[in-house]
Amino acid sequence: MTFKNSHSPFLAIFLLILTSCGGSEFRKSPVDEIVRDLPNDQIFSIILYDMDQKGNFSRSYYHKYQIIRDIDGDASEVLTEWMEVSEREFTNNIDNMGMEIVARDSTGRLTKDVAPPGYNNYVGNPKYGRWEDRGGTSFWAFYGQYAFMSSMFRMAMFPVHRSYYDDWRGNYRGTGRTYYGPGGSAGRYYGTGSGYSRTNNPNSSWTSSRSNSFKNRVASRTSRSSGRSRSSRSRGGRSGK
Repeated sequence: MTFKNSHSPFLAIFLLILTSCGGSEFRKSPVDEIVRDLPNDQIFSIILYDMDQKGNFSRSYYHKYQIIRDIDGDASEVLTEWMEVSEREFTNNIDNMGMEIVARDSTGRLTKDVAPPGYNNYVGNPKYGRWEDRGGTSFWAFYGQYAFMSSMFRMAMFPVHRSYYDDWRGNYRGTGRTYYGPGGSAGRYYGTGSGYSRTNNPNSSWTSSRSNSFKNRVASRTSRSSGRSRSSRSRGGRSGK
């Protein structure tokens, strides 16, 4: 089909439908752009530092990232400005504030498995530290020259137990499932709403009262969308005919 001019009524209706059906979902992830701009041989961790949404009828979604880079053993951190993301990316990461969402190790391997901060590159890596026993429990400790990493990853207040790391590595790493710590009655150790994320960013925009109601709305929309997809599949995909 050929559109003869930009004023075609059909084209206008088509664009309106495209926009109302989630045209914004095609927005390129800012994380991909950050990774693209970092040197290929640089070790880094990208942490979802904060998130927010704006607007009522037409909503926009935003992330802010904490980037920790290791350049020849000299680590530094930087916070990005607010960066707009698609609703899908926002929803997919709604539980991941304070989590590491992308990392590259010393071999150049890039991983997008969401993990507790520092787990992919530093914790368990003998280049940076070792496991130490304290009162019968094993904790991760950075060597003296990397002690500042403990502060960057908030490990002084939220130490990494050997059992946590072993659980993540044995049962979650590479599976597509996300490890938020031991949990239990005290709640999550990592992730949105955890003590870790509140300590990492005590002035988070996401801690406002509107955030909880918005999270519930997002969860409800996601549930309805999943139900429609299952219904479509149960009809054998005939809806496209």
